[in-house]
Amino acid sequence: MMDSVDFLLRDWMDLDDIEEIGRLCRAAGNFRAEEVNVAQELGLEWLAQKEKSGYHFLLAEHSKRVCGFICYGPVPCTRWSWDVYWIVVDPAWQGRGVGRALIQEAEARILKMGGARIYIETSSQDNYQGSRAFYSHLGFNRQTSIPDFYGPGDGKVIYVKIDVTSGPGDLDEQKPNVKVKEMTDV
Repeated sequence: MMDSVDFLLRDWMDLDDIEEIGRLCRAAGNFRAEEVNVAQELGLEWLAQKEKSGYHFLLAEHSKRVCGFICYGPVPCTRWSWDVYWIVVDPAWQGRGVGRALIQEAEARILKMGGARIYIETSSQDNYQGSRAFYSHLGFNRQTSIPDFYGPGDGKVIYVKIDVTSGPGDLDEQKPNVKVKEMTDV
């Protein structure tokens, strides 16, 4: 059973959060420097254009410190498909409901915007096994894999959740106390 924690989910960012996104990606230990830069660039794109950028962000915050984030958006030229581009939780906060809350809130928002399928792509390398188990645990199904996609020995694994309304199933887990704060609340 996880610790009961309080944290806030917010759908807005400021410039300081771009560095926090980089800090979280580096702390995760799985991402190369160029990947961290891409995550930060998406945040800057959102700051410049907000929803017109095609990206949506949710940040998890505890005591005014970002402890996780998710970036997602509609897949261009599709009617109802969405991608989760990034979901990263500070290692000190993993297993405490932050990632689950981020995914669930993103799913609810995607559903409101007409989405019906959510895709998550990840690496096949061993150090991503925890991520793959997490996605499966939350009701995402492994759809396919592409060998050597990212490089030699580093394939792409694609997960999909087709029925976003189904949620993660009957999980006997204690839910953290989460407050959602939207940009309109700021």
